[in-house]
Amino acid sequence: MLSAGRRALTGLARPRLCEAATPFAARSPAAIRRLLSALAILEQRDGKLNTGSLSAVTAAEKLGGSIHGFVAGSSIKGVAEEAAKVDRLEKVIAVENGAYDKGLPENYAPLLVENIKKGGYTHVIAGHTAFGKNLMPRVAALLDSQQISDITSIEDEKTFVRSIYAGNAVATVESSDDIKIITIRGTAFPAAEVAGGSAAIEDGVDPKADCPTEWISEDLAKSDRPDLATATKVVSGGRGLKSKEEFDKIMLPLADSLGAAVGASRAAVDSGYADNSLQVGQTGKVVAPQLYMAVGISGAIQHLAGMKDSKVIAAINKDADAPIFQVADVGLVGDLFEKVPELTEKLNKA
Repeated sequence: MLSAGRRALTGLARPRLCEAATPFAARSPAAIRRLLSALAILEQRDGKLNTGSLSAVTAAEKLGGSIHGFVAGSSIKGVAEEAAKVDRLEKVIAVENGAYDKGLPENYAPLLVENIKKGGYTHVIAGHTAFGKNLMPRVAALLDSQQISDITSIEDEKTFVRSIYAGNAVATVESSDDIKIITIRGTAFPAAEVAGGSAAIEDGVDPKADCPTEWISEDLAKSDRPDLATATKVVSGGRGLKSKEEFDKIMLPLADSLGAAVGASRAAVDSGYADNSLQVGQTGKVVAPQLYMAVGISGAIQHLAGMKDSKVIAAINKDADAPIFQVADVGLVGDLFEKVPELTEKLNKA
């Protein structure tokens, strides 16, 4: 249920906005845009800009007002300089402090709130990534605003579209909050290009808030293959592969022959065939590559929610009635242990 700060719009009719309740009501769209200002939260790791987070800049462009970027961490100058090259960014707010390197929300949220208040921003936008999902709810709470999560479209400065019920329904929501806290689905907004811009770089406010959480360590799965979240080609394996050994034997050569990233269904991850960082679906990564190949995946609704926006979907499954074939553009009914090695061999010879 949506609270007073946000209400669902159904059908084609919208409630009439009274001038007293909405100061913007009597102003022209151009005048409203001049009053809007968006802060795009950019991610960095080890002093390198995460270009995928530049989707926030693309989303901010839809609002039409001024756009600033925000980065924080140690050795942040190089990250800020790279971000400053992004077209449409007018300014990059940078905070140099190693305490923000890992993006711990306990101290990053107060940092962001201080800079939001200083800049007077009407919209704060971040990717719906692990970083964004960890950080933005705290920011929203500190600002007494309601977060609008995982949006796929922006209709105007207060109206946004997001998927619900694993993508089976679409909700249009309207926010009356003064500061709108938003996370975006990266596949819905292409990353802005790092070219053509010359934004000013400005030091941000650093409240140096205490952090009760200590970063101990992290264990990241490393691969020379493309990143799953941003790859243009993805091959995913499911429970039909029967074991981790078969998953690696069948899927990895196929991925290499296509230059694709490797993904997996939740069933395959739960069975130990693949690392959970490879999971595609409602509770994993949401991808929208040019080519998505599903091997031994039945097509459960939770999996479809993470890949149904792919441009071309190809499926290989021995069950002709598998739900995956209902969304596939190309389907092959057959034994994956025969068909996939045959396909891999032909791709390597091509």
